[in-house]
Amino acid sequence: QVQLVESGGGLVQPGGSLRLSCVASGFTLDYYTIGWFRQDPGKEREAVSCISRNDIRLYPADSVKGRFTISRDNTKNTVYLQMNDLEPEDTAVYYCAAAFTHYDYPCPPSSEYNYWGQGTQVTVSS
Repeated sequence: QVQLVESGGGLVQPGGSLRLSCVASGFTLDYYTIGWFRQDPGKEREAVSCISRNDIRLYPADSVKGRFTISRDNTKNTVYLQMNDLEPEDTAVYYCAAAFTHYDYPCPPSSEYNYWGQGTQVTVSS
């Protein structure tokens, strides 16, 4: 069974940090670009960060640049999103997704992702 499972969300104060994990099962992440997305109620889903099969990292969301870091550990079949200096505007459900790629393609369109996790809630509030 193919699954992506996110974890690491929770309630944190502004300025705090969280590390989200995305663990794949049923397949290996070696040939996949992994993207982190987020969505708040009433808002469109936003691409936060993507990491290619060869560890090219992009941060389409300007608001997270310099604060969030995406990484992957293929030996653990896991992708991480380190989130520092969190702001209330970062509050959202965070999803990871996997897109199969033949090339080193960091951030394909969201429609190209093959698998999606169920999300983990991140709430930033005092």
